[in-house]
Amino acid sequence: MPTYQYQCTECGEGLEAVQKFTDDALTVCPQCEGRLKKVFSAVGIVFKGSGFYRNDSRGASSSSTPAGSTASSSSSATSSTSTSSSSTASSPAA
Repeated sequence: MPTYQYQCTECGEGLEAVQKFTDDALTVCPQCEGRLKKVFSAVGIVFKGSGFYRNDSRGASSSSTPAGSTASSSSSATSSTSTSSSSTASSPAA
């Protein structure tokens, strides 16, 4: 069951109540009989692991080559980089 936070508009007293989704919201302050208002705050969510970010589903790029790679794989990455930079330089500016 979720915990809801309320604050009184009269005395400023804050309280928390564990309620079902189907329960009615509290409306009367137990301290001063004033009107209660539901307080909404940000929820702290942390996404851990893979699959949550845009770049998780993309293929491996040459910039993410492991540190212990061989010289042949780094030379192919260099040649593809120089090819892409020359094609970028020849395209007209927008």
